[in-house]
Amino acid sequence: MTRIYVTGTAGFIGFHLARLLLAEGFEVHGYDGMTDYYDVRLKQTRHRQLMESGRFAATEAMLEDREVLDASIDASRPDVIVHLAAQAGVRYSLENPRAYLDSNVIGTFNVMEAARRNGVQHLLMASTSSVYGANEDMPFIETEKADTQLTIYAATKKANESMAHAYAHLWNLPTTMFRFFTVYGSWGRPDLALYKFVDAMLDGRPIDIYNHGDMYRDFTYVDDLVRGIRLLIDAAPVRPSSRDDIEPGDSLSPVAPFRIVNIGNSDKVRLLDFVDAIEKELGIKAKRNYMPMQTGDVPATWANASLLERLTGYRPATDFRDGIKEFVRWYREYSGK
Repeated sequence: MTRIYVTGTAGFIGFHLARLLLAEGFEVHGYDGMTDYYDVRLKQTRHRQLMESGRFAATEAMLEDREVLDASIDASRPDVIVHLAAQAGVRYSLENPRAYLDSNVIGTFNVMEAARRNGVQHLLMASTSSVYGANEDMPFIETEKADTQLTIYAATKKANESMAHAYAHLWNLPTTMFRFFTVYGSWGRPDLALYKFVDAMLDGRPIDIYNHGDMYRDFTYVDDLVRGIRLLIDAAPVRPSSRDDIEPGDSLSPVAPFRIVNIGNSDKVRLLDFVDAIEKELGIKAKRNYMPMQTGDVPATWANASLLERLTGYRPATDFRDGIKEFVRWYREYSGK
């Protein structure tokens, strides 16, 4: 039985990935710091659900606690590590940038060291569409230059990509970095737009709409995202013998078993259309508070996901209206509203 170590299993995406892996018969060991960035009770509920499987175990500690992390990974002897844990949130990085350096840089370095020491078959780590920063050519493709990050959050994720490439080159450690695009869905984080909008609308509170609604996002349903990660587990990169072996459009490094892959819906959606769909699903008109663009934000994101499809045969395709419907169903059940 393949053993998979997943960091961030009490988090939004890590929970969904662990649940999928358990359903497919894998043995999963989770790791989560249970920080109070948002309601810890939601994280605890996610972990309790995973604990119902006899093939799931978890360690609760911070990524920066190197001795605890090392002991946990060494004891679980994983074949694969999927590193999802991070200090998340573009806007919070304006308030508390040090938390991002501690978790996303030091913590990720600790995970890479443990992966190297254990000789895992494949290390997969989360990056973000935010690394594309001020780039304007869309849809974003993995082979384009991405050196204009606009927030500390994005900068830490770009640093992760650079560190991971060095480790892949030095230690022949097969590594895949995936860049997420605006993930949403059931069991989501309370700081994400969909959660905040639905929660406020059901309570009769106004919702903040930045850049006066003139924004576009490549909304990716969480079930689609974790299916993409699951399939990428089986697509470990191999160091090419020469640059000529790399196909056009492939982000495979010419000097390392390292690749970057977008995971997105490949469809940019106007924010106001997203809000309209929430209103229709709830049967409530939102009280809209139109605001200017927030510092560090970008007007649009849009993924080219053809490399994911080439590697796995899979492309995310959930329509945002269907995803909103499923989130609202879950939220009403979870919150009792």
